[in-house]
Amino acid sequence: MKKIILKSIIAISFAFLISSCALHTGYMSNSASLSSANFSYVKQNIQGVSTATYFFGIGGFAKETLVNDAKSMMINSSPLKSNQTFANITVNFKSCFYFGIVSTVTCTVTADIVEFK
Repeated sequence: MKKIILKSIIAISFAFLISSCALHTGYMSNSASLSSANFSYVKQNIQGVSTATYFFGIGGFAKETLVNDAKSMMINSSPLKSNQTFANITVNFKSCFYFGIVSTVTCTVTADIVEFK
């Protein structure tokens, strides 16, 4: 009986060790005034992604740096032309924790490009 309990405790402990959990947060901002019908969508859902890895909470980048890197990737993938701007900007964070030792934070910046007439 004691061996079964000991094996169960070891199996549960091992399951907790190899499991991971994730936390999602984010916010949305509108950088353009889209109150009148003087615009059209050029591209939708363009995005930039940046990731940082931490060991025992040390390493990686600050949240501001992750956002700036993701935003730069988004801008470089779809540069703006004349009379265009970003709209419906969203910033999302996903934090994953592995083994209680390693964690990763991924920042995704998404936006639409609108062109004013």
